[in-house]
Amino acid sequence: MTGRSRTAITDPMTESVIGTAGDLAGVGARSAEYLARIGAVRPAAADAAALRELHERHLRSVPFENLSIHLGEEVSLRPEALAAKLIDARRGGFCYELNGAFAALLRELGYPVTLLAARVFGGGRLGPPFDHLALRVEAGGEPWLADVGFGKHSTYPLRLDERGDQRDPGGVFRIEETSEGDLDVYLDGAPQYRLETRPRELADFEMACWWQCTSPKSHFTKSPVCSMPTAEGRVTLSGRTLITADASGRHEMELAEDAVLGEYRDNFGIVLDRIPAM
Repeated sequence: MTGRSRTAITDPMTESVIGTAGDLAGVGARSAEYLARIGAVRPAAADAAALRELHERHLRSVPFENLSIHLGEEVSLRPEALAAKLIDARRGGFCYELNGAFAALLRELGYPVTLLAARVFGGGRLGPPFDHLALRVEAGGEPWLADVGFGKHSTYPLRLDERGDQRDPGGVFRIEETSEGDLDVYLDGAPQYRLETRPRELADFEMACWWQCTSPKSHFTKSPVCSMPTAEGRVTLSGRTLITADASGRHEMELAEDAVLGEYRDNFGIVLDRIPAM
């Protein structure tokens, strides 16, 4: 971590950085501004069709990014901090921030939402517990998996009780039960994460959030990344490499240092006063 300013995240062993899931009502209280942030209007009913639209609009408006870690900024899951970052600063975040805030918005709109913990597959093994936060959302009398905080994932919510293939613009998804009662989520045949079904509170993810932001073993501390789907495919800025994917394939371009801030602004709507440290 040489050459990078230390991330100002509070040590969870001495001071809590997040409130309880109930406290997230503070984010939902700004629902009109939140909806405007993602270019949506308040749905007439908390149904599956509205959930589908909200999910897609969130993905296309709020980028998946870990820039705070590389800017030396505080990473906080307090409701007022989530609102300030996503709504006021028009930034993005990673799973605890994005799905935590989205859960608050959905609850305020009338959806029953349950926070679920997951372990991400990588390198042929599972990551640590609470590696990821995803959402179970009830809509139209059916359970849905909503996830706007995983980076490359489904454009629309997935039926949580469906065990067959689910085709989505993001690929072909499948959810399979494990012998222990968990749920494995697959994309194009490759396992993405293992989802627990036990309800969680946002406070349960506090230690994992701290670890993701500080551990040299966390992939978030290795390099800044910012990614968002587009109408044509996806755009990602990983370190100084701009990656675009569309119907013609995948394209990479190494950026000069003086071009980085402009790409954050033009591709993700993120205005920074300095370049995130590598």
